[in-house]
Parts: sequence; structure tokens; C-alpha cells
Amino acid sequence: MTELSLQSAASTSAAVGRLKDAGYVFMAMADAASILHIDLASLHELRASWDRLPRDTYLRDGGKYRSRRHSCFTQAFPSNTLSSVPRRPHWQPTSYNALHGGLERWFEPVESNVLAAPVWTGLVAGIGALFEQIRPVERWFIEAHQFRIDTANGIGRPTPEGAHRDGVDFVAVILVGRRNIRGGETRVFDAAGPAGVRFTMQEPWSMLLMDDARVIHETTPIQPDNEPGVRDTLVVTYRAGGFQSPESQG
Repeated sequence: MTELSLQSAASTSAAVGRLKDAGYVFMAMADAASILHIDLASLHELRASWDRLPRDTYLRDGGKYRSRRHSCFTQAFPSNTLSSVPRRPHWQPTSYNALHGGLERWFEPVESNVLAAPVWTGLVAGIGALFEQIRPVERWFIEAHQFRIDTANGIGRPTPEGAHRDGVDFVAVILVGRRNIRGGETRVFDAAGPAGVRFTMQEPWSMLLMDDARVIHETTPIQPDNEPGVRDTLVVTYRAGGFQSPESQG
């Protein structure tokens, strides 16, 4: 694999330029807070909600290592207005998710106190506005996933489907925290060539933004480090053509 360099974008122009050039950009915590104009102290207040995620009952590999919540939004431009939409299932075609594709998965929504926090709106809308600079749209259809991968039963798999694309326009992977684990290496590959980058996200609220048409991504399994541990993330996807559904594939 031809290696690409990994460096944090420290400004909006650098982040946009990196996304345009490479199809992905990494932002360290401080850089992300500056670029997206969000308050880190307020973000830290949201972390406790990851302790209350219900167990994911849809894992087809038989695992008991994942907990999650899921909520959907639209973001309109040029007003940059973020709006919640009624609860709906998460659905992907098998062409993008061979393990769980074709299955309507109904997850519990993100807690209301999290959705009401101004920093949540600022985070989700700020990322959407940055993506809109790459691909101007009238509206993003957004899915936000809170994930906890744990090692209580041994190995935890952040991406049990393997290296994949999500079938959207853009993806944001945000590390909320990790403790008592080994592994969890993030890998990003050029969808059309051998180039790629491998790194391990360590810093809370650091984030990886990706052009889903241009790169494939995965995260390697995690193992307990002396005692059971967890890896918490927020994954947010942005799609211009409506939410993915069986009807949208017709």
C-alpha cells in the first residue's frame, strides 16, 4: 500500500483543500473545535450519554460487543438550518454492507437532552456546512450514530462488515473516547488505487472526515488491555439524495 501522510488540518481552508485533494481529512481536537466553532467543555458534557447506549441486537456475527443510538436530520442551505426528522430505520443496500445490508434496523434515538444541546447542533451542522463547501447542495439528509464497542466478552469489532463505503456523500468519524483497549487502528484506502493511510485515533473529539465516493474505510478489532475496555465514537453521514431506503434503490 502506498502510504499517504496524516496531518491535522488547522484551518477551514486547509480542511476543505485536503478533502478535495485526498478525499479525507483528519482534524485534531483543538483544530476541529476551532474550525467548527464549538466549545470543547460543552462537548465533554455529552460523553456521559455513551454510558447509556442500548445494546445493538442486529449483529449478524452473533457478537455482543456493540451498543448504539441513531437519529436523523436534514440540513437546509443557504440557511444552514438543522432539523430533526421522525424516527426511521437505518438501512443500507448489500452492495455497501454485505453483513447487515437489506435489513431495516430500528435503533433507539439519541437522547433528547443530547439533541437539545446547542453544541450538538453546532457540531452536526458545522460538519455539514464544511461538506457543503466541497459539494454544494440544497439539503443534506443526515444520520447520526452513537457507538460503543466494548471488550467485556473479548474482541470488539468497530466495523464487523470490514473495509467499506457507506453509500452516502460524506462521512464523519469522531472519537469520543477510548479506555483500557489495544487495537482500533483506523484505515482509509483510496477507492480507485493503492494509496492509503493507517493511524489510531487517540484524542477525544478528534475526527476523520471522508468523501465516501473516493475512499474506503475500516477500523480494526479492539482487545482488552488488562481489563475490559470501550471505544466510543460518533459517526455522522451526509447524503444529498434522500435517506437510504429500499424504495430509494428502486
